[in-house]
Amino acid sequence: MKLSGKIALVSGGSRGIGFATAKILSENGATVVITAKNNERLDKAVLEIPNAIGIPADIRNSNDVKNVIKEIIEKFGKLDILVNNAGVFPQIKKLHEIDEAEWNEVLDVNLTGQFRFTKEAIPHLQKTFGSIINISSDAGLKAYEGFNADAYSASKAALILLTKCWALEYSKDKIRVNCICPGVVDTDMTKPFLKTQKDKEFMNNEHPLGRIGQPEEIGKAVLYFASDDASWTTGAILTVDGGESIK
Repeated sequence: MKLSGKIALVSGGSRGIGFATAKILSENGATVVITAKNNERLDKAVLEIPNAIGIPADIRNSNDVKNVIKEIIEKFGKLDILVNNAGVFPQIKKLHEIDEAEWNEVLDVNLTGQFRFTKEAIPHLQKTFGSIINISSDAGLKAYEGFNADAYSASKAALILLTKCWALEYSKDKIRVNCICPGVVDTDMTKPFLKTQKDKEFMNNEHPLGRIGQPEEIGKAVLYFASDDASWTTGAILTVDGGESIK
């Protein structure tokens, strides 16, 4: 029970990496609040996670984000852990084919959305010497030939640098800020790219360890950063990608 008595918030916690993370934090003693736009999916997720509540919220909406933090403080009186997980993946297109609205949508969710939650959470994390974990991507570390998801890559790269900025900015408050960069993980977001056996074999072979990741493997990395095991770790960028980014 590494997180006994802790209150954790996981944005985009109704499925994929967010759901697995929320479940692992809960199993380690935390009370977990998850957010999602889809109420039905949120309700279903909460039933499967012990000690969890769901608060509907659109990360693009500042008032929704403020309401989530307000409800957490009213109900629990504090916040210890923020996991900035919510994100979207665009259609694969070359830069000159991307509509500006598509570009803005990805940055609004993957970058400005993380800003919104962090901004609202900071005053409360200052009181608990809390921990922030940003979920970026190994696509934020390097360019991949044929990947062609420029807005996604830009948003994830920016989140990596923001992790370091926030770690320095709030170190005097004893708030730790760290970042995880997954490779391809088996989630609803990646399923469209893994439709055939040939697709799966190709993607497995892109990772030196011979397979794509599982959501729980990212959740365990979040647990490390959220717990006292990482009490002297801030500004760290942890790549959890089966070796994909070192090729």
